[in-house]
Amino acid sequence: MQWTNRSWSGRWVYGVLLMICALAAAQDIGNPYEILGVHRRATLPEIRKAYRQLAKEWHPDKNEDPNAESRFVEIKQAYELLTDMERRQAYDLYGITNEDEHMYKQRHDYSQYARFSNDPFEEFFGTHFRTQDQDITLFHKLSVTARHFENHIMEKSVHTPALVLFYTDWCFDCVRSAAAWRRLVEALQPLGITLATVHAGHEAALARRVGVHGVPCLTLVIDKQVYIYKESLGSMPKILEFIRWKFPYKLVVNLNDYNVDAFVSDFEDNRVKALIFEERPSIRLRYLITAFHYRERVSFAFVDMTSRDSANVTSRFKVQRNSDSMVLLKEDSPVPAASVSTAEIPTQTLRQLIDANRLLTLPRLSSQSVLEAACPVEWRAARRRLCCVALGPRGVALEELRALAREAPDRLRYAYVYTHAQPDFVRALANGSGIDISEMEHRIVVIWRREPTRIQYEWLNETWPTCTGDGYESAHYQQRLNETKRALDNLIKRLLKPTEMMAYETHVQELVDEAARGAAWRALTRLYEWTERAALALRTHHALSALSVLATVTVVIAAGYLMAYLIRLEEESVQKQKEERRRQNGGGKKIMSEPALELRLHELRAEKYNGLVRLMKPGCRTIVVLVDLQSRVQLLSKFHKIVWPYRKNKTLVFAYLCVERNVEWFRRVLQLSLGGGELRVNARNCVGTVLALNPHRKYFCIYHAKHPECAKPHKRMSRMTRSLGGWAADPEAGAFIGFHTEPDSSSDEAPDPPVLLQENLLDGLPNWLDRLFEGSTHRYYINYWPDMTSK
Repeated sequence: MQWTNRSWSGRWVYGVLLMICALAAAQDIGNPYEILGVHRRATLPEIRKAYRQLAKEWHPDKNEDPNAESRFVEIKQAYELLTDMERRQAYDLYGITNEDEHMYKQRHDYSQYARFSNDPFEEFFGTHFRTQDQDITLFHKLSVTARHFENHIMEKSVHTPALVLFYTDWCFDCVRSAAAWRRLVEALQPLGITLATVHAGHEAALARRVGVHGVPCLTLVIDKQVYIYKESLGSMPKILEFIRWKFPYKLVVNLNDYNVDAFVSDFEDNRVKALIFEERPSIRLRYLITAFHYRERVSFAFVDMTSRDSANVTSRFKVQRNSDSMVLLKEDSPVPAASVSTAEIPTQTLRQLIDANRLLTLPRLSSQSVLEAACPVEWRAARRRLCCVALGPRGVALEELRALAREAPDRLRYAYVYTHAQPDFVRALANGSGIDISEMEHRIVVIWRREPTRIQYEWLNETWPTCTGDGYESAHYQQRLNETKRALDNLIKRLLKPTEMMAYETHVQELVDEAARGAAWRALTRLYEWTERAALALRTHHALSALSVLATVTVVIAAGYLMAYLIRLEEESVQKQKEERRRQNGGGKKIMSEPALELRLHELRAEKYNGLVRLMKPGCRTIVVLVDLQSRVQLLSKFHKIVWPYRKNKTLVFAYLCVERNVEWFRRVLQLSLGGGELRVNARNCVGTVLALNPHRKYFCIYHAKHPECAKPHKRMSRMTRSLGGWAADPEAGAFIGFHTEPDSSSDEAPDPPVLLQENLLDGLPNWLDRLFEGSTHRYYINYWPDMTSK
């Protein structure tokens, strides 16, 4: 489409007007709570009630005030902000409104008002592509390798937290997250958070080690721990809340009129005090990040100036309203050592102010980091830096030494050491100079650190005077103090000269970190921390989730106890039945043990025929032994013993068949396997035969004591059927077990096997079962399973 000059001009004016309207609407709406006249903990019904009253009062059609229209718009915007829970939370935590987003400025998209390009894709699809929002070049610019992640990001996370995004090139979700990541970078990088990306395809080992299961994946690295953010990147308040939640618990103390004295007067932790004043219920993320960075040297506290319990604190330090303030306190004076107050204190200003005041006036050498800051290494004699250290027990009075520290020159720092807390350091000084350790109390030593582990030092001949019974105002004490000060001043002036050499030299180890805790103490602290976090969550918006988890755990435990109780009742019931059966059997007879009841032998008869044969599941087999009334007890007992090892096989069912009642069914099975023809079967000759039926595939395997498996299964079946149809000479004596053949049968096929007695009929069954499960027995197929009639 070709645009005329007039149409271009009209569209340009229209776009400018819309942009002006949008910029006018983007002005700060102020405090929504003050606009509606409600408190910060107001509920939704209270907010709606206040909105209705103000809307009626300031509606332009009912109010003739010239500012009524702007006032009405302001009331409506405040109502929309407070009724949206996510926007209200963002304002409460970070002071963010929808138009004035301090932490994440979402630029308004004016592309819908300025579609003047002749993009063929736009004309074809009817949609304006926001290529800037979908540009992943920022991913590549911030991309780091696994080595950089381990050596820099992980190591520096002790003081500087980092957000690391895992991505790949061909990932549509990554492309959609590009705009959100760009806003994160713009908002959090100035606050002191490291932001980086890792290509999950190129650094697959790192992704697996971190626990990345999909891309894009946002992770927070803090204090050498990696935490995975599992929600969408589109919600900035949720990401900020996730970061805030992972900072150490009680990193910043909440200060009020009741605990301010205890906080500002306790310098035993050897840290400078920093007080943050804000007109909001929670500290800004920028100050929280700064507190984490300097947590080893500075103790932070937060004062909510909107609270009624902080009025005295605010007036005590003369803090300005409507602005953020930071006050730094040291141990030598109640007057702040430094302070700054502005609408938003930049991170750079915070760090510059703290770096200049990160040590107390008279610090204690309580760790190696304090030693590095108070007594830095300087190997050049012309620029040597001296450290005047007082040695003494806990509680030693050092006010006079602190007064000297306030007037010390640039190349001199005063400090003190607890002799009982740093025994290795004190022992190294004593050994290097030949002084007894017991004589080192209240001594002053001037040291020069030429190397990290090698120092040169010299002792002050006089010991630092201590208070006697006369007090600090006594003439004797003041005289000794003045003499010691003059001697110390002369010693320092002499040692600051480049040509002067110190009397002693020694090697020292790293100082012990007095703030470090043992494993047990850390575990107890972590348990206490999570207990308080859980209690805090129950009073905040996390209460629903916590209660849901607690209810789920309670239901699971209750269900477990209920199941255990029902099982116990069942066991008691079974035990009572056993006792009752034992009493009914006379008490002297043993009842069959439970394991013996695990293997059941079913009788194969017409009533159970379908369940044991025809309706068996695929893969299942039925093992049937043929018995009569005379051999039933003896053969079933031996059969039960032989098949006992197979009792746990769920695909096997064991049964027995009474040949007196069902010999006709057995005859029909043999007849179907031989292909038809007349067949005569003697019931007594069938005793001891075992059938392995596969009902689903319609075949069976047969065991016969007198006819073992051979290379010619059909000849074996013929001999077997002839022997099963023969008549025994003496049925009562058991000679029928010999399976005698008929007189007219041919004798050239095979000689008659020896006679077997009844108790030996199943001797070969174990070997046959092994061959059966190996699949080496012959299978006799039939077309169908014949009916079994009841007699």
